[in-house]
Amino acid sequence: MHQLTLAEIARGLADKKFSSEELTKVLLARIAQLDPQLNSFISLTEDLALTQAKAADARRANGESGALLGAPIAHKDLFCTQGIRTSCGSKMLDNFKAPYDATVVAKLAAAGAVTLGKTNMDEFAMGSANESSYYGAVKNPWNLEHVPGGSSGGSAAAVAARLLPAATGTDTGGSIRQPAALTNLTGLKPTYGRVSRWGMIAYASSLDQGGPMARTAEDCAILLQGMAGFDPNDSTSIDEPVPDYSASLNGSLQGLRIGVPKEYFSAGLDPRIAELIHNSVKELQKLGAVIKEISLPNMQHAIPAYYVIAPAEASSNLSRFDGVRFGYRCEDPKNLEDLYKRSRGEGFGAEVQRRIMVGAYALSAGYYDAYYLKAQKIRRLIKNDFMAAFNEVDIILGPTTPNPAWKLGAKNSDPVAAYLEDVYTITANLAGLPGLSMPAGFVDGLPVGVQLLAPYFQEGRLLNVAHQYQLNTDWHTRTPTGF
Repeated sequence: MHQLTLAEIARGLADKKFSSEELTKVLLARIAQLDPQLNSFISLTEDLALTQAKAADARRANGESGALLGAPIAHKDLFCTQGIRTSCGSKMLDNFKAPYDATVVAKLAAAGAVTLGKTNMDEFAMGSANESSYYGAVKNPWNLEHVPGGSSGGSAAAVAARLLPAATGTDTGGSIRQPAALTNLTGLKPTYGRVSRWGMIAYASSLDQGGPMARTAEDCAILLQGMAGFDPNDSTSIDEPVPDYSASLNGSLQGLRIGVPKEYFSAGLDPRIAELIHNSVKELQKLGAVIKEISLPNMQHAIPAYYVIAPAEASSNLSRFDGVRFGYRCEDPKNLEDLYKRSRGEGFGAEVQRRIMVGAYALSAGYYDAYYLKAQKIRRLIKNDFMAAFNEVDIILGPTTPNPAWKLGAKNSDPVAAYLEDVYTITANLAGLPGLSMPAGFVDGLPVGVQLLAPYFQEGRLLNVAHQYQLNTDWHTRTPTGF
């Protein structure tokens, strides 16, 4: 049962081959047996899962149907879940139980999805390796000595190891697509505003976006269908109709114009990954796509712009964690200043403190214009590059990451080296565009992803291209040894 995709589970439940309760028990036992190797979960919710599974079986018995009704999933541990610890991978929120459900959690629960638990993540979603979590690093099931990517590394590792068929993630600068690439999954970052951020603990509010992580594009379409939609509680949510993502999966790629930016194939890209990307281009050409070289001239400025904007927003968002209202509080504070200093100093990890300091500096008097304002101007130039490119092509294709997964601890002493791993993904967040990573092969036994970007609200087109590619390749079907 653990090898079934979401789509296969939906068919199996509809045909009464097994019940949601049976499936949930199998997967909970599998998590208990295998997750100690991976550390992909922070909290398991066995009682809730079995209650939801029984309710889903009862709904099916009463004639209800739906692709997510009875399907087991997990949530990245920054989606608030009522009465359950929502830690954000941080000591700061280790004791926090959310008093309400995030919109994404509520929507998926209403669709009948079964929540098996909350997955491990980089602290406050800050990281590219899932090594900054208060609960310890997550291991990559393809090689337990390597990172799974971050910050949604727990969701990625759990799905890749077949502990469950799909999970939610969030993407601020590539945190769905990069771990998906490093663990052989399909991961989609929707257009900014397509999925509600209400109840999603913020890192950088103008960049964060929730999305699905699964083994196939077909499964991502199913999960995104349950997540997407307008939410009046979220002022950045867009009131735009949600199409039937599964209905567009089988469209022809004949005549589809795919742009390949020349800037993607610079000295920083592993040449073996470049070869796999070119192979995926040839595969799409066979399906009728037309390939064109394009240029994104301001891409070189993306990392410096992102690492000013994101920390600036983080320093503002994380100011609420002060030891007063909720979360970690230091022992025996001498006065209010001591309470603030020690609660934040003891509650936040090194990477989070680093980004708060960078952000506070960039926003400080005398530096705002020089750093933050300039970064926002670069952001606009990057968006303009994409708008010009999409006048010529329908999809932009390139690598998801410049390298395969690196060894645990290899970049801990050099944060900038880890930041450079986001070079291909952060532009989509700066511009608010939808992006998808799908499996494209292996380097030294480690998975590699190809990234697709599309114009605003064209998630269906991304899923269509990925699905057609997956019908004609088998990279996404490979399973890590031992799982």
